[in-house]
Amino acid sequence: MSSLVIHHGLNKFLAKLRWPITIALAMACLYLVFNIYATGQVAWAMGVLLLFAVGFYVYLSKAALSYRYLFPGLAGMAVFVAFPMLYTAQIGFTNYSSAHLLSEDRVRSYLLEQTTPDEARTMDYTLHADGNEFRIVVTSRSATATPTPTPAPTSAASSPAIQYASPPLALLSAKPPNKTTMLPLDQASFALNPPLPLIEVLKHRNILMQLQLQLPDQTLLNYTGVSEFGPLNPAWKTSNNDSLVFIESGETYKPNRDTGNFENDKGAVIQPGFKVGVGFANYSRMITDPDFRGPFLSIFIWTVMFSGLTVLFTLALGMPLAVLLNWEALPYRTLYRTLLFLPYAVPAFISILVFKGLFNQNFGEINTILNSLFGIKPAWFADPTLAKIAILIVNVWLGYPYIMILCSGLIKAIPADLYEASSIAGASPLTNFFKITAPLIIKPLAPLLITVFAFNFNNFVVIALLTDGRPDYLNTKLPAGTTDILVSYTYRIAFQDSGQNFGLAAAISTVIFFMVAALSLANLKFAKINAESK
Repeated sequence: MSSLVIHHGLNKFLAKLRWPITIALAMACLYLVFNIYATGQVAWAMGVLLLFAVGFYVYLSKAALSYRYLFPGLAGMAVFVAFPMLYTAQIGFTNYSSAHLLSEDRVRSYLLEQTTPDEARTMDYTLHADGNEFRIVVTSRSATATPTPTPAPTSAASSPAIQYASPPLALLSAKPPNKTTMLPLDQASFALNPPLPLIEVLKHRNILMQLQLQLPDQTLLNYTGVSEFGPLNPAWKTSNNDSLVFIESGETYKPNRDTGNFENDKGAVIQPGFKVGVGFANYSRMITDPDFRGPFLSIFIWTVMFSGLTVLFTLALGMPLAVLLNWEALPYRTLYRTLLFLPYAVPAFISILVFKGLFNQNFGEINTILNSLFGIKPAWFADPTLAKIAILIVNVWLGYPYIMILCSGLIKAIPADLYEASSIAGASPLTNFFKITAPLIIKPLAPLLITVFAFNFNNFVVIALLTDGRPDYLNTKLPAGTTDILVSYTYRIAFQDSGQNFGLAAAISTVIFFMVAALSLANLKFAKINAESK
């Protein structure tokens, strides 16, 4: 009775806290949305707000009671599956790359923030120790010549250099103020210590670069070199029609919204560029650009061959092993099954790196054996054909246990009386395999083989760790490897040595997605046919 009372009281207490907790969560969500909106990401803020609004509706409305258990999964699919897919597809229609990362407004703002030192008013500086602190002394450069009023002198006297000193600055422990007021040195009431040598000055360079020295005439001096402070002038200014003018040369650069660059009349561009839509240019490039089409088609053909041959060889090895391990008269079957399963149990990256060492041309065990038997030492990773053979060997080693396990399970489902009748008829083991085993397991195995093909179509790990796509094609606009498959080629375009062309990589990724989606639909169709035939 007492437990029921406690449980009832706890429920009443939680019911009272329901709305305060809901309001607190809503305020936290709105605060997050506001911060996203404040950064200028309006679309992102609206998306996050919509997600939170749907979540609150689902968990607060009785009409949406049935969706409370589905919402986390659906939200996760929307955020981590649907959104990345749509965002990637959208990038494929742009020129997004390392040279076109920002929007046009941000590029314009970035350029307008650029400054150049005013060489005519640059001053030298020295750093002087003052106890545990330091003083900066700036000195004007060549003083102006002042002619004398009498005609007698034959030379002009130079006015003395003007010097300004800072108050003591704590450069070691505390961060000094960004703006420091300088006073004429001839009015100083303190004695300066000798200037520090250059090697000591450089130790404080990071802090000196953050300082602004304000002269009595309100001129601001910034760090412009190892031994210089000087005023900074803007490098760019705005003009009509959203153009920018480079002040030093007077050249006008207009935004070209087809290429995503600021260009002058001569076609010269300035960096960085800005992100613009290019329509189907990235997709058409796969077909129309001969310098890109050649490697791309070769990589596509090799990707299909790599996936297909992997399925063929793993099936040719895994199925006979499964038949052999299902032979009850075989001694030590359990031991053999355990040993043959080990390649699948060991993490793939470990096996790949081990094989990479075994295939080493000079020190690998494989070449050591081949050299002792036949006197040859193949260059496995330098020759494109040998590199592809090595990849297939490693991938078959990693994949055959999966096929072996699948076939073992399917063989268990074959009625034993079929083999008994075959034995009475005097059929050989090969006849049993080709007439009974293979025909009965190939049909339910077909959808799984399509899955294996789709997996190897995107098998990035074995390519990246074993050959990294090398050896490369020669004379190509974008670096491409003879052993690259589409996914590793896309990775190189997006993140490695191809200028980080995210737009082109996204277009290729979208093509890969539709290819794999087509394979998945074929897999579902095979599964449906199998279900209907039973």
